[in-house]
Amino acid sequence: MADANEAESDIEHAVIAHYRLADDGLGGPSQREVVRRFQSSLTEAIERADVGEFDGNEYGGGKVVLYAYGPDADALFAVIAPILNDLPFRPAHVVLRYGSVDDPSAAEHRVDL
Repeated sequence: MADANEAESDIEHAVIAHYRLADDGLGGPSQREVVRRFQSSLTEAIERADVGEFDGNEYGGGKVVLYAYGPDADALFAVIAPILNDLPFRPAHVVLRYGSVDDPSAAEHRVDL
């Protein structure tokens, strides 16, 4: 049986960044290209710091959402915040989720960019 510390380290936290795009659909091709470049920077920073993984994006409704996961949302956000702040689309905000996606009681903290 795993002890409490091992169980705690298995919890998957998330950093979920939301950006408004120029139209109500998927954004323009140039916006999607900017997002692709930033995703590469996010992946590199997360891997270099060994704080989790970048998991991808979701487009629709005039926004893009970027997903990153790791054992500590605060540590993950500390590494990627400078990159997220540089992505030029606004309004934007980040949700730090302190627990598994299937845990409805997991705490969340919103940070406006």
